[in-house]
Amino acid sequence: MKFAVIVFPGSNCDIDMYHAIKDELGEQVEYVWHDTESLDEFDGILLPGGFSYGDYLRTGAIARFSKVMQAVVKAAEAGKPILGVCNGFQILLEAGLLPGAMRRNESLSFICKPVDLKVVNNQTMFSAVYTQGETISIPVAHGEGNYYCDEETLAKLKENNQIVFTYQDNPNGSLEDIAGIINETGNVLGMMPHPERAVDELLGGADGLKLFQSIVRSWREANVVKA
Repeated sequence: MKFAVIVFPGSNCDIDMYHAIKDELGEQVEYVWHDTESLDEFDGILLPGGFSYGDYLRTGAIARFSKVMQAVVKAAEAGKPILGVCNGFQILLEAGLLPGAMRRNESLSFICKPVDLKVVNNQTMFSAVYTQGETISIPVAHGEGNYYCDEETLAKLKENNQIVFTYQDNPNGSLEDIAGIINETGNVLGMMPHPERAVDELLGGADGLKLFQSIVRSWREANVVKA
């Protein structure tokens, strides 16, 4: 499987994401600059964390208009797995690939620490290797991670089982403790915690590796023909 790590001006978790795929997962991966117009050669698209375009106007608001986002939308419509982490999640929200919006943390301060998440839906291409209800430890590092949506959108998220991860001890005030959601078709995931920073016990834990393993397993089941 071949992954693209999208790099915007201001991305700073792209190297972490690249390492997670190449060195821990053992799959192909390339950095892809924000002005790239085609992602056809890639099987999976990763939008890393950071401060794209300095977070001017609003987190993800400018990155959403980068040339590469047209290709990301095309890849999403084609059913390819799209993962947006932290700033990547914010960009997916701004691009309309996921519902809702991101607000400042309730504390109005930057949060950087490991948090416990609950896997509330393991029937997705991003969570299939986890067990339902499993508690995992993944780091967060954000100032605007307070997820919000209106009542109608929240009802749809629940009805369609689109909430994948929730916080055990909500660090930012996120609605319904939401830490990660998918789109209705199930191939776009946005999450504030950083699974790419939890892929090796030397880093303090490897709970995030299962997320990437889930993507690869789901992709292979759908695309690799068994003899």
